[in-house]
Amino acid sequence: MHFELVQLPYATDALAPVIGRQTIEFHHGKHLQGYVNNLNNMVGGTKFENADLETIVKESDGAVFNNAGQVLNHNLYFTQFAPNAGGKPAGKPAIAIDATFGSFENFQREFEGAGVGLFGSGWVWLAADKDGKLTIVKEANAGNPVTKGLKPLLGFDVWEHAYYLDYQNRRADHLTELWKIVNWKAVEARM
Repeated sequence: MHFELVQLPYATDALAPVIGRQTIEFHHGKHLQGYVNNLNNMVGGTKFENADLETIVKESDGAVFNNAGQVLNHNLYFTQFAPNAGGKPAGKPAIAIDATFGSFENFQREFEGAGVGLFGSGWVWLAADKDGKLTIVKEANAGNPVTKGLKPLLGFDVWEHAYYLDYQNRRADHLTELWKIVNWKAVEARM
């Protein structure tokens, strides 16, 4: 299987000022493209040559895992945002979040706290188990909840490359601002 750079469902400047054009161009167009290129170069002639991305993430390790994990993570990340989105979720996400966390505001606090508290680089995820029960998962580096049998629904990238041009070292500010562009319809489609 040959992997391609995921297409953005918006223009590179459409998420500004939350995520600026330059960040999107570097993060998506260069950083993610590098992971895609590396993964394609690594899987040819291996047992993963015809595997889908989730299978590779679940069954690989080392450099293959790191690149596959980052491709999967970033594909989910870039397709969960939209200009003029954000706010509180409605429908299935709202019901599930309220049932698990008591309120959207409680969920936001826990989610942001998990992202701020993750040492070094990684991801914070809202994930669901096979019964639909929600949980917040912190993953270092290229980790993804699929390795734990969970389905990733929403993920915030806490690697510095995701926010440094826009927020410098202010990870907490970055996490707080991302709620303004979350496309809850995309999250609901993952449920």
